[in-house]
Amino acid sequence: MSAATGPIAKEPEESPGNGRAPQEPGKPGGPKERFDAAGRRVLLVCVAGGFTTLLDQSVLNTSIPALRETLHAGPADLQWIVAGYSLAFGLALIPGGRLGDVKGRKWFFVTGLALFTLVSLVSATATEPGVLIAARLLQGVGAGLVNSQMIGTLQDVFDGQLRARALGMYAVTGGLAFTLGPPIGGAVLALAGPEHGWRLTFLLNVPFGLATVALAARHLPKPRPSARNADLDVLGLLLVGALTLALMLPFVRPPGWTGWLAFAAAALLLLGALAWWQRRYARSGGHPLIHPALTRSAPYALGTATAMAQFGSSLAASLVLTMFLQDGLGLSPMGAALVALPSAVAMGVASALAWRVVQRYGRRTVTVGMVGSALAMLLSGLLAHWAPAAVLPWLLALLQLLGGASVGLMGSTNQAYVLRHAPAEAAGVSGAILQMAQRIAAAVAVSALSGVYLRETVGGGGHRSAYLTASVVCAAVAGLAVLASVFAGRATAREQRDGGPVAMSRGRTPVR
Repeated sequence: MSAATGPIAKEPEESPGNGRAPQEPGKPGGPKERFDAAGRRVLLVCVAGGFTTLLDQSVLNTSIPALRETLHAGPADLQWIVAGYSLAFGLALIPGGRLGDVKGRKWFFVTGLALFTLVSLVSATATEPGVLIAARLLQGVGAGLVNSQMIGTLQDVFDGQLRARALGMYAVTGGLAFTLGPPIGGAVLALAGPEHGWRLTFLLNVPFGLATVALAARHLPKPRPSARNADLDVLGLLLVGALTLALMLPFVRPPGWTGWLAFAAAALLLLGALAWWQRRYARSGGHPLIHPALTRSAPYALGTATAMAQFGSSLAASLVLTMFLQDGLGLSPMGAALVALPSAVAMGVASALAWRVVQRYGRRTVTVGMVGSALAMLLSGLLAHWAPAAVLPWLLALLQLLGGASVGLMGSTNQAYVLRHAPAEAAGVSGAILQMAQRIAAAVAVSALSGVYLRETVGGGGHRSAYLTASVVCAAVAGLAVLASVFAGRATAREQRDGGPVAMSRGRTPVR
């Protein structure tokens, strides 16, 4: 199998993590399976690597105003500094996974994290926007290489219920890193001041990175290739990158109406070329970047679309909120971080309780969570436009509570449903494709929404008006996620009604 995330280990009894409690008589499936000591160490390394690389971007959000002043960065520079990381991250996932398939994952994990950590030092000492942009792109490559090995390692080491729990913990860790970033960044800026504080946010990666490299070198399983030949669809990867740039660039440097039409035509042409090439590459016996079976699975495709819209809108909304609180309301970085803190708390609690809600309400949990997220974004924009400045931070903090709880309910839940409906022949690559899609959506959304906000404020529209416009657009994107989730639920029900070809062929219990 050629996959970005390798197959199940063929000898689970010799792999760490597959310790199982004895079957309890009279109870179907027995007690909950437990991680053994070796499995817990592997899981610790993967969670630490995920937290380090995923915390980076959300911490940086709080530092954007200070960074802009210190480096004299323009709107286009800021968009590339923030969005370039997600773009490189997403595009590195599939090649990284394929390399891990062929050569083994351990040392690619260590290499990627070492690159990420080293380039963090370059980011912290940058004196020109161009240097920081280049460093962010390299950081994204390192993070993509690390995360592709983490997904593959969890697939290799764990099986059955333990694999689902491990992947769920990885997803929750990413969500918590995303929401804890602003408070951590705000605290660093409050202690060190704006001029040096944004540099220290990059230096935060160094101790985390070095500690995780040491743990990975000691505790990750020895390199064991899971595929003799894992061809890489280079042209497919280039087409995806070009398509992403065609969607990003108009927002980085608005080209006028003729330019917009030209970029739209280029995006459609690239999309058609990608679809044609993927079919041709599959017919020739290769392993295309996007496995054809994934596009034929409606629950998988619609669930991925839900994840893309949710991740892109959430990341963009967080960035724009941070800029509005500091530039528009004049809050300190710590004040802005405290407004965002309820989101982190609510997300952590909701993530812990999500499985109970899912047991009772099934897939509707994802849709309800997305509705809550969209409402929080829309109401934030409306309040920012009309509410008095004295009470506005408190009101926005309350809405952050709603938004964090909503994302906590649906984030890892949606991922579990998406991966459950990946066709068997594409099970390995499905996780990497999902994460790549989210990162590319984030790159486009962040560049677009930050561009909308920055240019409206520069154009004299005012911070409140700019934040309202950006929030409405974010809510509209989240609304697309709601629609995709509704259709994904219907597609799932239709498959089960027709015999459940996906779920039943993979030996899984159908989901509601």
